[in-house]
Amino acid sequence: MSSTAATPAPADQAAQSDAVREATVVIIGSGFGGQTAALQLAERGVDDVVILERRDFMGGTWCQNSYPGAAVDVQSPLYSLVGEPYRWSKMFAEQAELQEYTEHVIAKHGLREKTVTGANVVAVRWEEEHGAWRIETEAAGTFRAQFLINASGPLSTPVIPPFPGREEFRGVTFHTNNWDHSVDLTGKKVAIIGSGASAAQVIPAIQPQVGELHVFQRSPHWVMPRPDRDFSAWQQRLLGIKPLYKALRTSIYWSLETRVVGFKYSDAALKKLAQDKALKHLERQVPDPELRAKLTPDYTIGCKRIILSNTLYPALSAPNTTLHDRTDGIDHLDATGIVTASGEHLDLDVIVWSTGYDATDGVISYPVVGREDRALADVWAEFPRAYLGTTVPGFPNLFVVTGPNTGIGHTSAIFVIESQMKYVMDAIEKVRTSGRRSIEVTAQAEEDYTAMIHREMEQTVWKKGGCHSWYQSKSGHVIAMFPGFSFTFRRLAAKFKPADHVLS
Repeated sequence: MSSTAATPAPADQAAQSDAVREATVVIIGSGFGGQTAALQLAERGVDDVVILERRDFMGGTWCQNSYPGAAVDVQSPLYSLVGEPYRWSKMFAEQAELQEYTEHVIAKHGLREKTVTGANVVAVRWEEEHGAWRIETEAAGTFRAQFLINASGPLSTPVIPPFPGREEFRGVTFHTNNWDHSVDLTGKKVAIIGSGASAAQVIPAIQPQVGELHVFQRSPHWVMPRPDRDFSAWQQRLLGIKPLYKALRTSIYWSLETRVVGFKYSDAALKKLAQDKALKHLERQVPDPELRAKLTPDYTIGCKRIILSNTLYPALSAPNTTLHDRTDGIDHLDATGIVTASGEHLDLDVIVWSTGYDATDGVISYPVVGREDRALADVWAEFPRAYLGTTVPGFPNLFVVTGPNTGIGHTSAIFVIESQMKYVMDAIEKVRTSGRRSIEVTAQAEEDYTAMIHREMEQTVWKKGGCHSWYQSKSGHVIAMFPGFSFTFRRLAAKFKPADHVLS
C-alpha cells in the first residue's frame, strides 16, 4: 500500500482546523463514486469541491481491499469509468491493477489536491439559516457545504460477529478488509470465518501456503466458472483505441444484461440453465460426495451473490482444508483457537474474518440530521428508502451514491453510479440556475418510487429465492438491489422530473 501513502492536508486546511471551511460541494468518500462525482462537477464548472476521505489514502475499495486473490467479478473494460479507458492486462482485473487504475484517474484529474485524508465524518446536520450542510469530522475539522454527496459506499464498514471468547484468542486476527500483510501464513494453522465473495478469493490464494485451513461456512454459495483470460500485448494496444474500447464495453454490457431475466423471474428457463451449469461445475471439481453435499445450496441461484471461480472448489477439496458447515459452526473462541459446535477444539495461529459489512440497515455510517431536526436513522427505521436510491424528503441537497435499491447483481456498479450522477448533476444545476438555495424530493414522489420498487421486487429471486442475505433489511425488504435492467435505472435517472421536487 506504499503507493497510496497519506496525502497531507494543505497547510491552510491544518491552520483552519478549528474554523469552518466552506465549499460548494463536499463529497464523502474517494472511491469510484466520489471520483465520478468530482469529475462530473468539474465538467460543469463546479470546482469549489472538497472530498473527505476517512482513511489516510485515497481510492476506496481497490486501494483498501488488498487481501490475497482480490479481483473484480465484472469484466474490466466495463468495470471502468466511461471516459477513462485502460489497457487492462486481463479480462477480470486483479486488485493491484485496479489500484493502479484508480490512482491513474486520481492523478490525471488532480483529485488529490481536492481531498482531505484522515477526515472521518462523525456527524452531518442541515443548517437552515445557512441553507447548507455542516459536516463534523473526527480530526480534520468542520466543513460547511451547500451540497453534500455521500459516496462512502455500502460495503465499507467491516463487521465481526461477537462470538463468545473472541477477545481471548491470543493468535493473530484481522478482517479481509484490513489484511495484515506482515503476517507470514506459511505452514500456519488458519481459519477463515465466512464463505462469501471475499473468502472465495482468499481461500484458493492462501490454501497452498498454509499448513491447515479451516473454512467456516454458514451457507454455501452458487459458484460459476470464471471466464477469465489474459490480454496479449497487441490486444492491450487495441484497448487503448477509444472507439474499440467503447465497442467492447457495449458488447460486454449487453451480454451481461440478459441475466436480469433470471434474477427477476423466478421460473425463468435462464435460471434453470444457470443452475444446471453451476451444479455441473460443482460435480466436476468436487469428487467427494460428502463435501459436494455441503457445498450445494438449498436456495435458487441468484438469491445470494453468485461467485465466479475456477479455483475455489479445488482449494476446498485439498487435503489441508476442512470445511465446517452450519451443523458444525463456531461455539466459542478461547486463547488458542476455536471450539466447534460438536466440541472439537481447533488449535489456530491466525483467524481471518471474512464476515462482510454493515450494509443492510445503514447505508450511511454517521448520523445525518435534516430539516426540523429529523434524523435519517429515524426515517430509515423500518428500512432504507430513497427516490432513485439517491434523495430523501426533508434532506435537501443531500445525494447518496449507491443508496437503497441501486445494487446490480449482473453488471458493473460503475454503470449505476454514472447513471445516478446524471440525476445528481441535474438537481444541482436546477438550484444553481434558479437562484434558489436548495432542492429536495417531495414525500409523494419518494413514496411512489419506493412503492414501485418493492412492487417490482416481489417477483425477483432476491425476494422469492429461499435465502436470507445482506440484500435484505431486518424488516425483510430487499433494500440493496434494483429490480430490473440497469438501462431502466439509467432511463429513470436521466429524465429529471421538476414536479417531483421542491426548490427553496
